[in-house]
Amino acid sequence: MADRPLMPIATAVWLIDNTSLTFDQIAEFCGLHPLQVKGIADGDVGAGVRGIDPIGTHQLTRDEIEKAQADDAYRLKLSKPKTIVADKPRKGPRYTPVSKRQNRPDAIAWVVRNHPEISDAQIAKLLGTTKTTIQSVRDRSHWNSANIQPQDPVGLGLCTQIDLDAVVRKAAAKRAKMQPAPAPEGDSLQPIEDNVPASETPADPKEDKSGEVDLSKVFANLSGGDN
Repeated sequence: MADRPLMPIATAVWLIDNTSLTFDQIAEFCGLHPLQVKGIADGDVGAGVRGIDPIGTHQLTRDEIEKAQADDAYRLKLSKPKTIVADKPRKGPRYTPVSKRQNRPDAIAWVVRNHPEISDAQIAKLLGTTKTTIQSVRDRSHWNSANIQPQDPVGLGLCTQIDLDAVVRKAAAKRAKMQPAPAPEGDSLQPIEDNVPASETPADPKEDKSGEVDLSKVFANLSGGDN
């Protein structure tokens, strides 16, 4: 019905009264049977219905009507809105078709096993279930626990891969944010030389501790060299 005008009978009434379009053209545009349109024209159908101008409601243009009046074989085309209003974001748990609801415990078991970082609230929103059901699957108190087989919710058609990936990323980021910062590393070991005071550094045994030169030894060496 997206290609049909709003309030088709009221629109047909206006087109009958204000244009020379054929019954077939009006019936095709309004989604009615030609006999219904004839009945409207005769007053047998839609008696008392007030006509609605499709031009004023931006469902038809005057040029489109004139084009159809000039050619009986032409079929009117509904005007497209100039602006498209985005759908409001969906809130609350996801709706799950009745035929797939029996697979939700399998999907819950899969998410719990493969992505423990995802909270019960996130699972409930992703799969359109309740925290009570999730908890019963976790602790195996679910009435059908013996038959639950973990299965990918994407393969079961309970969510899209994009939605699942988004939840996993969000849960991982939240867990990383809540983890405590790692403890600072201890001081590294320093070489022994760095820990020894300068005053305790062993002196060269060849050097005299007093720092003075023994002149007698120097001259003795010189005289010994002359022999």
